[in-house]
Amino acid sequence: MDDIDKVLARLAAAPIPAGLDGLEARVFARIGKQPTTRSAGLGLGAIMVTALAMGMASTGIPAAASADASASLMPLGGIFPLAPSTLLAGTP
Repeated sequence: MDDIDKVLARLAAAPIPAGLDGLEARVFARIGKQPTTRSAGLGLGAIMVTALAMGMASTGIPAAASADASASLMPLGGIFPLAPSTLLAGTP
């Protein structure tokens, strides 16, 4: 534990690298220069409307019923054929 404390104390005493000096001020200056546009909001709105339309369209299309409902891979419905208990027990 003393080694870590010594390394951290040495790191705290080290001078700040020249590349990091004033980094925050440069970042905030570049953020301040960027223009704010509404095009990003319009793009997001278009994506949301498209996703909503796709979701509504997909609920209108019925799914094909499977021939064997007991062999479904649905974890909460029927018998789960890939459960460890069924794999260990073998085929009934």
